Amino acid sequence: MHYRFLALCFYLFVPFLTGAQPYDLVIKNGRVVDGTGNPWVYADVAVQNGRVVSVGVVDATNAKRTIDATGLIVAPGFIDVHTHVEGSLEAQPGAPNFIHDGVTTMITGNCGGSSANLRSYFDSLRLQGISVNVGSLIGHNTVRMKVMKLVFREPTATEQEAMEALVEQAMKDGAVGLSTGLIYTPGTYARTPEVVNLAKMASRYGGVYASHIRNEGQNVKQAIEEAILISREAKIPVEISHFKIASKPLWGKSTETIELVEAARREGLDVTIDQYPYTASSTSLASIVPSWALADGDSAVRARFRDPATHAKIRSEMLDGLKKNQRKNYEYAVVANYKPDSTFNGMSISAINHKLGRKNSAATEADLVMELMERATMGRVQMVYHTMSETDVETILRYPNTMIASDAGVATPGSGMPHPRAYGTNARVLGRYVRERHIISLEEAVRRMTSLPAQRFRLTDRGLLRPGYAADIVLFDEKPVADRATYDQPHAYTTGISWVLVNGTPVIENNKHTGQRPGQLLMGPGHSN
Repeated sequence: MHYRFLALCFYLFVPFLTGAQPYDLVIKNGRVVDGTGNPWVYADVAVQNGRVVSVGVVDATNAKRTIDATGLIVAPGFIDVHTHVEGSLEAQPGAPNFIHDGVTTMITGNCGGSSANLRSYFDSLRLQGISVNVGSLIGHNTVRMKVMKLVFREPTATEQEAMEALVEQAMKDGAVGLSTGLIYTPGTYARTPEVVNLAKMASRYGGVYASHIRNEGQNVKQAIEEAILISREAKIPVEISHFKIASKPLWGKSTETIELVEAARREGLDVTIDQYPYTASSTSLASIVPSWALADGDSAVRARFRDPATHAKIRSEMLDGLKKNQRKNYEYAVVANYKPDSTFNGMSISAINHKLGRKNSAATEADLVMELMERATMGRVQMVYHTMSETDVETILRYPNTMIASDAGVATPGSGMPHPRAYGTNARVLGRYVRERHIISLEEAVRRMTSLPAQRFRLTDRGLLRPGYAADIVLFDEKPVADRATYDQPHAYTTGISWVLVNGTPVIENNKHTGQRPGQLLMGPGHSN
């Protein structure tokens, strides 16, 4: 052992004595924002074998490659804690919309929807190769669908046990936690105890509970309280997804919803939130139809739509929802992707109704929603909903425990009219909310995108620029960095992010995607081979 120790010392220290540092890459002359929230400092960053090995004054004489970062910010790669990349990442393993926005790590399987077999999913991504690091939650909706299909009832004891077994297996396969989408079918049919018991299983394996809560409008406070209750009873950290106020009568109440989170933290519950920095959300067209009408599969839904009495009941509840949210019609609901007729993309429900020459009324528009759902296989229509206020967006962003997340998948350039968050979430924070509006500082913004999400999802070697950490690194110019994607022209990559390294390999080099696929699969703490 004595000789081995001497050999190790020789290997570690002799290169420094001789000036022959064997670095793969050194980033020189940049302003380092290390992810802690501390002020930036001038420092060099040395990388070897995919890891950061030095931050400070580095002799790059014998480095294989040097990047001159003069005038640039050098930061840890951004971690997007809320994505939906199942399917789209396999189709586009380079994930260009994420990579150009500085994202080096993403957590998928959110809102209750994930791969049903995570071991197989991870194996396929590993075999294919990907440009970003990926971790996944196991989705409650996916689990419930596998055991119970779309039935609207509580599970039997046997069904509950079967769901818990699926969650347990997923945690062993590497899931970082459990997600719910309690606004979507079949998650909306689940009562709180069902979720608590599944969350207990995830907690047993060191997981996190990430929730698209049951309501983000009129009953948002009750929905937040449910998430906190699940944290308390399951003894599990909770991440409340895309925190927002999506009801016009409640605009300005984000201070009150944040206080619910703070009260839980004072109690000792580990509750955090994430946010996309926009005043519009994006989800399916089916989300504005009463959930009871969506039970039991497409044929049952179609029958309800076509039965005059049931159709009238659905329409009445939809109109009541408009009234409660102080909306006269569906002008706020814009089609992002409608496969049966792409000319509808980018148009509101009200505008489509007008285009079709129909009566200008909310009731007619509600009928149109059901018709569009039928034509597109029961609501598989992606929408953009303009439901939030800028004041609440900024209030939530100021809260120190808010992470930044896109809630997006890998975008196909030119396909549909997706939410611009798919392309520009991080750059929007850095450009609009840091540089222009001074809502938070640069260092604080970087912390929200790096070390805070790494801490939340227990990514112990990512999120900071420190020796020993994975060399996920982004270089950007804080003056021109900006999101270019808009609601009218969403397919536009971020500008100002010139280099992105994933595990020490440049994936963005001088603003261009290199095609490299150095991404890794990130396993949760319960993973067992």
